[in-house]
Amino acid sequence: MSLSVEQQARAARAYVDRQLASIDEGKELLEDKGYTDRLDYNFVTIFALFAELYGYRHDCLDKLFDLMLLCGRSWRDRDPELKKLDKMRELNPDWYMSNDMLGGVCYVDRYANDINGIRAKIPYFKELGLTYLHLMPLFKAPEPNSDGGYAVSSYREVNPKLGTMDDLKTLAKELRAAGISLVVDLVFNHTSNEHEWAKKALAKDSYYEAFYWIFPDRNVPSAFERTTREIFPDDHPGSFIQLPDGRFIWSTFYHFQWDLNYSNPNVFLAMAGEMLYLANIGIDFFRMDAVAFIWKRMGTTCESLPEAHKLLRAFNAVCRIACPSVLFKSEAIVHPDEVVSYIDSYECQLSYNPLQMALTWEALATRDASMLSQALERRHNINRGCAWVNYVRSHDDIGWTFADEDAAELGKKGFDHRRFLNAFYVNRHPGSFARGVPFQDNPKTGDCRISGTCASLAGLESGQIGALERILLAYSIAMSTGGIPLIYLGDEVGQLNDYSYINDPAKMDDSRWVNRPAYPEQRYKQREDPETIPGKLYAGFQHLIKLRKSTEELAGGRAVGFFTGNHHVLGYQRPGLHGTVLCLANFADDPEWVGKDRFIAFPAEAKDLISGYMINLREGIQLRAHQYVWLKY
Repeated sequence: MSLSVEQQARAARAYVDRQLASIDEGKELLEDKGYTDRLDYNFVTIFALFAELYGYRHDCLDKLFDLMLLCGRSWRDRDPELKKLDKMRELNPDWYMSNDMLGGVCYVDRYANDINGIRAKIPYFKELGLTYLHLMPLFKAPEPNSDGGYAVSSYREVNPKLGTMDDLKTLAKELRAAGISLVVDLVFNHTSNEHEWAKKALAKDSYYEAFYWIFPDRNVPSAFERTTREIFPDDHPGSFIQLPDGRFIWSTFYHFQWDLNYSNPNVFLAMAGEMLYLANIGIDFFRMDAVAFIWKRMGTTCESLPEAHKLLRAFNAVCRIACPSVLFKSEAIVHPDEVVSYIDSYECQLSYNPLQMALTWEALATRDASMLSQALERRHNINRGCAWVNYVRSHDDIGWTFADEDAAELGKKGFDHRRFLNAFYVNRHPGSFARGVPFQDNPKTGDCRISGTCASLAGLESGQIGALERILLAYSIAMSTGGIPLIYLGDEVGQLNDYSYINDPAKMDDSRWVNRPAYPEQRYKQREDPETIPGKLYAGFQHLIKLRKSTEELAGGRAVGFFTGNHHVLGYQRPGLHGTVLCLANFADDPEWVGKDRFIAFPAEAKDLISGYMINLREGIQLRAHQYVWLKY
């Protein structure tokens, strides 16, 4: 008779406790109620996941014990201030769903030179209203090719140009005192080829060779590549590169980024150790990079496999034991259905919202909100206790990640529509207001993505009428659809593309650097001058932020669709305990009308929070070009 999972878990837990009791530090951990209570609550989950991933190995239980000991050591070493924060957030588990939440993101060197420069900008972050600051990869990485920091050479060393780990710990503490959570990337799909693990693998150390997917010849790599796709075709074809000694290694992205082999439990343990080390520095959120690629299996695309979700859940359970206030944000730029599959309170509590981002730009190009409206109605509402991170643009490119079947319902062919959008946003289409740059243009597949700052893509660089209004319209949607709005710092003052990257040999082949400009000091100086473009934009951002923070209906993550009867005008509702906010946004270049028949079930009047005026809904509503309203009733 086979044992149930619970019975197996009890037996495994007894084994772990015996092993802990046999060593002095283990005895101390068993006397720590904070540790044992969390172990009691999470052990069955982590045992079941570990058994599914590694149960075929004879040393599975020993590796599980190693993991529990790692969690115990990390909890023991955790700063009392962080343990206090753990307790506070356990008592208010939905703290990150508040309408007070506002995110900002930047590169440390581009925005403030170094970590101490970021510390100096904390007063500005408070002025803007940030409660969440994502610092782009800041750990040691190869020079000059680092993929913007995503090729990590050490998870325990800050890039020397930016400061030290002590500087980062001090920053985390000062941000915490200012009410701002610190977010960093956990690049756990791959390391750089200069990481200590990679160097040992290259030297044929068998323990570390097993950390990566390394093969002596082309046979197995060729078999894998029959079903995987090329991600960075400009860098190398396929999924593998050849090492100097003739062997082949899996390299999904750039040739200097080598994929880790999570079918080896030692890799899981090693990365869990790096994660817990960073959590104890004071990190509040980890952006889980490239989550779709972390598990490989022959005969599949090696993207979004079931084991990838199990790995994320296992990492999450590790945090619940050792650093319970730490949360995950997934980064999955894949089919919309796959994006949603990563969002769960036991997996990733937060997720980027790439579909909403892409379709906001799609609607601005087409002047048609139909696809964005469809996405909000069909794909926006996620598991309770989870939230989107809604962004208008990022450090990366824009990929048109909408589903072809969704486009077909609206009479659009996915391939053709993507080609139009690519042409529009790189100014190859008549009447385009955008000044974007193509990224990874693949003539074989027709695939292409778009680089550019928000201002340049919205028409500010080209001097097009309506550019300011487009920027604020896009951000009004990010601020009001539900979740955490994220500002790429510099957008609030209209930062333009930076073409100087083409003169830097280390960056000239990566057009994404066009939307990673240096701190626009002059624009920030002008933010208080209402006669300047930065001043007008900043005032618009501040107005949206203050309204969001004072409107309780904008808390949480759920939205209700509203059919406007006008394909130019997007509509959605945000119901709350004491009222509802109806948001309308006109994507057309001309005034548009929403008829009075749309408001039959509404009160006769509603207050537009944006303008402060009362609106008579019995007469319908006319919206100016690019106007947005938040109607509270």
